[in-house]
Parts: sequence; structure tokens; C-alpha cells
Amino acid sequence: MEDVIVNKVAESGLITLDLEEYYPKEETAGFDLKNFLFMELILKEKEYREALKNLDWSVYQNKNVCITCSADAVIPMWAYMLAATYLQPVAKEVFFGNEDFLHRTLFLKNLSRINPAEFTDKRVVIKGCGDKNISESAYVEITKLLTPVVKSIMYGEPCSTVPIYKKPQPPKGA
Repeated sequence: MEDVIVNKVAESGLITLDLEEYYPKEETAGFDLKNFLFMELILKEKEYREALKNLDWSVYQNKNVCITCSADAVIPMWAYMLAATYLQPVAKEVFFGNEDFLHRTLFLKNLSRINPAEFTDKRVVIKGCGDKNISESAYVEITKLLTPVVKSIMYGEPCSTVPIYKKPQPPKGA
């Protein structure tokens, strides 16, 4: 009699979803208004407009850019808007916020491209370990996206999972 090794994980019908596949790969850059402030406190309109006019915008070419101000200063709303008008033609995308916000936003945008219908009535394992630091927001988003359609969601690795969600069974006789 032959001993046959059976891969029970492969036969289980589990689908492993690795969030690292949706990790933002595009280059990012920050545009900090702090660099345009007089004494890192005051924005002078005339000087700001002139500085933007003379800035080499090519450094932002095809990058995802976040506009922020890291100085503790009151910045008029138009200053952010004016920076966006210069960035928009060269950057891939322009956001307000810090680089962490930019990264989370891009990650969630990538996750939104998932077609939940592809997971209808499937048993899905959201991979838990990897090389990249996946934020909590990504795990919450994928859970929200898949819960309405899947049979179950688990977290971890197919050989060792933590149950997260199981579709309620209809009452017997219904």
C-alpha cells in the first residue's frame, strides 16, 4: 500500500487573498508649504506666488503627491489650492495630507478595484504575515468589501487561521 500525501489545504477550497498585492507601488512625494513660509510662520502671498512660478515642478512628474504643512502655522486655504494647480498637470495624483495619509489612501484605492463578485460564496483567508507593513485600515476595508458576498472570512495562513466572519445559514425549512 502506498502512502499518499494529501494537501488538505489545497483541497479545502480556500482562497488566499494577499493584501501585499494591492500595496501601492507608485512613487510618492511630499509638497511641504513650510518651505515657503517666512520664518516658518507666515505665508507672504507675493513671495509664495513667485516661488511657485519658479519652482522646478518636474521633480513631481508622475508621482502621487501630498500637500501638507509641517510647520505650526496658519495657512490660508488658497495656498493649498494654488499649490494644487501647479502640481495637478505634472503629478499622477494630488492629495492633501501627510505621506502616511497618502499611502493609506492609495492602498484603499487599490483595494476598491477588487470585484467582490469574484468571491461570492467562497471561503477566503486574508493573509496575515508578509514582508510589508499592512495598515489596519486595509484589513478593515477588505472585510467590509467581502463580508456581503463571501461564505466565510479568516485571517492568517491557510494552515492556521482565525475565523472572522461566517455567513449566517438560513433557518431549516425556509
